[in-house]
Amino acid sequence: MYNKSDSDSIKHYLKLKGFEVSDKLEYADVYIINTCAVTAEAEKKSRQMIARCKKFNKSAKFFVCGCASQNNPEQFLSKGALYVSGVAAKVKITDYVEKMKEKAAGNLVSPLPLEYEDDMHAEQDRMRAYIKIQDGCNNFCSYCLIPYLRGRSRSRDIISIIKEVASLPEDIKEVVLTGINVTDYKIDGKPSLLTLLEQLDGFGKRLRLSSMEESLVGEEFVRGIKNLKNFCPHFHLSLQSGSESVLKRMNRKYTPAEFLQSVERIRSAFPLAGITTDVIVGFPEETEQEFNETVEFIKKVRFSDLHIFQYSRRNGTVASRQKDLPPEVKQARFEILNGLKDELKTEFIKKNRLGKVLIEEKEGEFYVGYTENYIKCYIESRKDILGKIVSVKIGHTFNGGAKARFKKVVS
Repeated sequence: MYNKSDSDSIKHYLKLKGFEVSDKLEYADVYIINTCAVTAEAEKKSRQMIARCKKFNKSAKFFVCGCASQNNPEQFLSKGALYVSGVAAKVKITDYVEKMKEKAAGNLVSPLPLEYEDDMHAEQDRMRAYIKIQDGCNNFCSYCLIPYLRGRSRSRDIISIIKEVASLPEDIKEVVLTGINVTDYKIDGKPSLLTLLEQLDGFGKRLRLSSMEESLVGEEFVRGIKNLKNFCPHFHLSLQSGSESVLKRMNRKYTPAEFLQSVERIRSAFPLAGITTDVIVGFPEETEQEFNETVEFIKKVRFSDLHIFQYSRRNGTVASRQKDLPPEVKQARFEILNGLKDELKTEFIKKNRLGKVLIEEKEGEFYVGYTENYIKCYIESRKDILGKIVSVKIGHTFNGGAKARFKKVVS
């Protein structure tokens, strides 16, 4: 989501400079590629994007920014990019596009910023607004390059955030707070995510958090969000592994027992909360027993959905020096968890009978959107309900979500 927020900001500034802008893969004179390096596969896809764009226009000019180019700018310069920058000062890429230099500007990767760069403001043109509140990370998980490519954690000024939310059009019904680690949002150096949520609650828009760490979910935080009128009870808590020994090797700073306590706190306040997570399978030296511990822990928690990733070696990380597992072992474990994911998702949907859905798009005959606890719903309605929040009766599972029957417009 944080990369999407940055990309939307670049689009916004290009429009202000008079450019016609699209985020679709189609013919263009100029392509800007905002790269990702969270996995080796993501970095590979970032490199491949230049070749894919050249199929539309062989004479197009290419401008590259983001984490993959911060990590290795040469991999894009060698493919003909005119301008390659990294994570810092992304919005400056629009100045180079405006000048449209024929001669390559080359490697313009800047040092990582020490403070939050508050120059990326997206034009919010959907029913759901993504508001970036934080960047960087201090966790240094053993498998992850993000702290090296994004820098240390830094928070956006609360007044700036409030002003952006206050300026949102009335037809935007939901705000998603994003960042590399929103859990680490601070005001004057003190953890302050609850304070921010309390300040934003008065705007009357649904409030949703992107991925967070279990350390956020203390008693005070849960009591505080339960008192909010507009908070969406969907918690994406990054687990990564249900094995205590693997978590130690990952340099994750909690045990499965502590993670489970956080889940129980949430469910004591929000019995039907959507609790989703990320899991890495095939971490270096992961034994069959450790994998089975993860399977059993996932069954105990009963997540509403899983995002499953096969471990991807990232050079420069601590984990890259450990023995990798064979691809076939990773794939077999992935398939086991994928089957469990489908089972848990179906179980969670069956627990929910009613919901309020923000209708974000139309797919064929269905209006489509998400409930507050993040069930994707497909709704048939003769009435035009696009952009509305509607109450529904949730039915059987369908296409990764559920069919739902329209009851009435809420707002």
